[in-house]
Amino acid sequence: MDLEASMRKSLDATQRTFNTIRTGRANPSLLDKIQVEYYGSDTPLKSLANLSTPDSQTIQIQPFDTSAMAVIEKAIAMSDLGLTCNNDGKVIRINIPPLTEDRRKELCKLAAKYAEEGKVALRNIRRDAIDKIKKQEKDGELSEDQSRDEQDKVQKLTDRFIADLEKQLSEKEADILKV
Repeated sequence: MDLEASMRKSLDATQRTFNTIRTGRANPSLLDKIQVEYYGSDTPLKSLANLSTPDSQTIQIQPFDTSAMAVIEKAIAMSDLGLTCNNDGKVIRINIPPLTEDRRKELCKLAAKYAEEGKVALRNIRRDAIDKIKKQEKDGELSEDQSRDEQDKVQKLTDRFIADLEKQLSEKEADILKV
């Protein structure tokens, strides 16, 4: 069913957005949104370098082309992550400092905002599906009972995906608040 696939994509997109929120541990997915200006075009950082986490507090970036180190450092500095780079000429290391209690609360609010955007996307998919069903009923393709049954199915599917999203949010909040 294409409705379920659309909802799954929306849920996956929200999960990817959650992954860009930092927790107390180093995670290469923090750098997923970073675009580096490389030879005149914006290129995702993970296309230009090998990202790894040698320990729980460090992200290591090993560029495929060492001449790109300066632009990679600049892109990280310009991002809203507030991270500082250490460059030894071969690799860039980013030390992830422990989060303060206030910062943890801010990140939880940010995660809740992303979850709400995900819910809005799911509701939009639901609205489109219900409009389509109502149009089919109006055109005589479905009876009133069939239309109501289909609308109930769409609502149940939406409820299930919103519950999944809530579960992802609570897991992310627990991850953020864990010291």
